[in-house]
Amino acid sequence: MHIINDSRRPVERLLAIMARLRDPNGGCDWDIAQSWSTIAPYTIEEAYEVADAVARGSVEDVRDELGDLLLQVVFQSRIAEEDGLFAFDDVATAIADKMERRHPHIFGTAQGRPDWDGMKAAERAADAGALAGVALGLPALSRAEKLQKRAARVGFDWPDAAGPRAKIDEELAEIDQATPDTLAEEVGDLLFSVVNYARHKGIDAEAALRDANGKFERRFAGMESLGGSAFVELSLDQKEELWAAVKRSDG
Repeated sequence: MHIINDSRRPVERLLAIMARLRDPNGGCDWDIAQSWSTIAPYTIEEAYEVADAVARGSVEDVRDELGDLLLQVVFQSRIAEEDGLFAFDDVATAIADKMERRHPHIFGTAQGRPDWDGMKAAERAADAGALAGVALGLPALSRAEKLQKRAARVGFDWPDAAGPRAKIDEELAEIDQATPDTLAEEVGDLLFSVVNYARHKGIDAEAALRDANGKFERRFAGMESLGGSAFVELSLDQKEELWAAVKRSDG
């Protein structure tokens, strides 16, 4: 077995491991077969696992999941290097340059807090439109919020939460009138409006839904525990009673 020299700096060792795994002569068949597009879903998954570890407060899991996420950066960078596009050092240099550029009061001579929104807008100046550059790979709720914030920066926004709240009622009415062909579109409009309302209330819609999912999982597990082996055979009314009992105990 070929072992990478452990005396190297950890990041250098990791880069060497990835190069070995991607080596057409004796590397790993699975790693060699991957491309940016096939790896991207794993990158998204690893980012969520970091967030999950943080939410659980597990220091060891946060460390491990950050390592898995770093591996994704190294993997994507290695693919790019093989194609003659860029390498890991270019990625690190680009983000280092950006951090220094966006913190002129720390790394330069500027006084006071910088206009981060203005800086970001200037960096996007070459793009077409205020909404350009919002990543398609973001979760839908997060992307909706980012799109709304971008629109708000150029003056397209409700003045307060009353507007999006009324829009929710409007969208619900349109759902009631929707045909099978238009129902999905109307439900999407409703979800977009709910995100808009949450944004105006200072609530992260993605985090709120994630918490709601966790609450449902916890309460459903409590129902199953109370119902025992006969849970599946219980009537809906009986399951509703169990749900109410778990909800009362859950606070």
